Amino acid sequence: MSSKSATAPESLLDELQSTLAHGTVARRVETLRRVTDLFINGAVDYSDTQVGVFDDVFQCLIDHIETSAKALLANRLAPVDTAPPLTIRALAFDDVIEVAGPVLSQSARLDDKTLIENARSKSQAHLMAISIRKVLSGAVTDVLVQRGNDEVIQSTVNNPGAEFTERGFTRLVNRAEGDDNLATCVGLRPTIPRHLYLKLLAKASQTVRERLEAANPQQAGDVPTAVKEATRRARSAPSAVTRNTEIAHALIKSLYADGRLDEFQVASFAEAGKFDETNASIAVIANVPVAIAENMMIETRAEGVMILAKVGAMSWSTVRAIINMRDTLIGGEPTDLAACKDTYERLRPSTAQQVLRFHRMQQNVPAA
Repeated sequence: MSSKSATAPESLLDELQSTLAHGTVARRVETLRRVTDLFINGAVDYSDTQVGVFDDVFQCLIDHIETSAKALLANRLAPVDTAPPLTIRALAFDDVIEVAGPVLSQSARLDDKTLIENARSKSQAHLMAISIRKVLSGAVTDVLVQRGNDEVIQSTVNNPGAEFTERGFTRLVNRAEGDDNLATCVGLRPTIPRHLYLKLLAKASQTVRERLEAANPQQAGDVPTAVKEATRRARSAPSAVTRNTEIAHALIKSLYADGRLDEFQVASFAEAGKFDETNASIAVIANVPVAIAENMMIETRAEGVMILAKVGAMSWSTVRAIINMRDTLIGGEPTDLAACKDTYERLRPSTAQQVLRFHRMQQNVPAA
C-alpha cells in the first residue's frame, strides 16, 4: 500500500469539513462515493487505526446525506469483513430497512450482542433481514422466534445456518400447531430434541406426517401414521432419534450395568432438564421399553410419569422433579403438584402395574 493511499483518509478530512459546512447535497454524496471507493480499494491492507479514521469520516457524512445514498453505502460496505464497525452499527439501526437490511443480513461486523439488541428493538423487516444471515446462533434465533411474525419465523426455520436452543424449539413446536408448513420445517430440523419432536408429531396433521415421510423416503415406515390426539402418544420414530439421544441411552445402560442407576440419579437428570437421560432411566427402573416410557412421559397430563415412578418405587420428591422438568421442556399449563402428590400417595403399586400392562398392550396394537 502506498504512502499516498495510507494518508488519503486524513487528507480528506479538510475537504470533508468544507463539504459539510458549505457543500450541496450532491457534493456530499460525491464525497461519500470517493471515500467509499478509497476504503473498498484498500480495505484488506488498512490498519485498525486507519479503519477508525474512515469510521469517523463515514459517520460525519451519513448524518448529512439522503436515504438513497445511505442505502447505497450500506450495500457497498455490507460484504466487507473489515468495514468500519461504528458505521455498520449506525446503518444497522437505521429505521429505513433499505439502509439497515443489507448490513443486518450480511455484515460480519455485527456480533450476537448487537444483533440481539437490534432484534429486540427494531421492526419486523429488520428481524427478517437478520433471519437470512449465513450463520445464526441460538441466542439470536431465540429473539427472532420470540418477537418475529409468521414470515420471520418461517424464514428463520428455513435457514440451514440457523441454530436453535431447546427454548427456541419449544416455542416453535407450540407455534407450529395448526400451521402445516411450519410444523414440517420444524420437524425436519436435524437438531430438534426428541421429546419436542414427539410432541410435534402428536399435534401434527396427517398432511405433516406425510410430508415428513416424503422428505425421508429411505425411512418411510418410521414416521408415525396414527397418533391419538387425546393422549398425544406418538409411536417411536427412529428417524427422530438423534445422536444425543443415542448417547444418553448408552450412558444409562452403562450406569445400570455398573449398579449405579438409582432414584437419586434419576432426580439429578430431571433437575438438570435432561429428558433423554431421565426417560431412559425411568424405563430401566420400571422395566419397560424406552419407547413406552417415552409415550407415557409426553402425555398431556402427568399420570404416565406417576405410573412409571410408582412401579419403580420412587419417592414423591423424584416424581415432582420429573414433572417440573416436563412442564419446563414441553410447555403448556403448569401441573397441579398438590393434586398430583395426593394422587401419587394414594396410587397402589399393583394398580400402577395393571395400567402399565395396558400401555404395553397399546404399544403392540398395529397402526390404524
